[in-house]
Amino acid sequence: MPVATDKILGHVFADAALLERALTHRSASHQNNERLEFLGDALLNLFVAELVYERHPRADEGEMTRLRAALVNGAALAEIARAEELGDRLHLGPGELKSGGFRRESILSDAFEALVAAIYHDAGWNACRDTVRRLFGARVAAGANTPKDAKTRLQEKLQARNLPLPAYELVGSSGEEHARVFDAACRIDSADILTHGSGSSRRAAEQIAAEHALAELERKLAG
Repeated sequence: MPVATDKILGHVFADAALLERALTHRSASHQNNERLEFLGDALLNLFVAELVYERHPRADEGEMTRLRAALVNGAALAEIARAEELGDRLHLGPGELKSGGFRRESILSDAFEALVAAIYHDAGWNACRDTVRRLFGARVAAGANTPKDAKTRLQEKLQARNLPLPAYELVGSSGEEHARVFDAACRIDSADILTHGSGSSRRAAEQIAAEHALAELERKLAG
């Protein structure tokens, strides 16, 4: 029988070993949560997409896509993980413990995804779906006016002026495997704009570069 300490995200695990694997970072063991994270990412995207589709019947495809992306990105998942106090239960290697890995956004969001997959393995499709719907229901309902991200806003501004779309390029990365920093460039040749951004993922770096490019484009248009 599961014990009370095996309860997490509102789910009581029958398989305590499965729960421990979901909470184990690769820095602590080769028996870690990376494979569960892969599956959990797919399950989250599906169940949150279903919620968005149901609760925003007038939203078009672009609006639904932006809302789902805002709900399942690393920052949003890490926020839920912090609210559920997952950091206190993570198994980290000495290096990650010393550097405060239990607070790091990427580690928290990955653990959250792994736990979603672990619930799926532990109790099946319906239990996993119910957990996600309970955790995200209010967030989906409140997210009707989710702002567009920088890349989308930049693209729309260029299209409105019949200008070519920007080109993005990964120009480098640095740091150790568990704390990688990516550098991306955003180029708009028609406006003679080249900006850079850095982030914990390529996508995050591109968003920051796009934000800088958008500011530069607006400055040139105003001038």
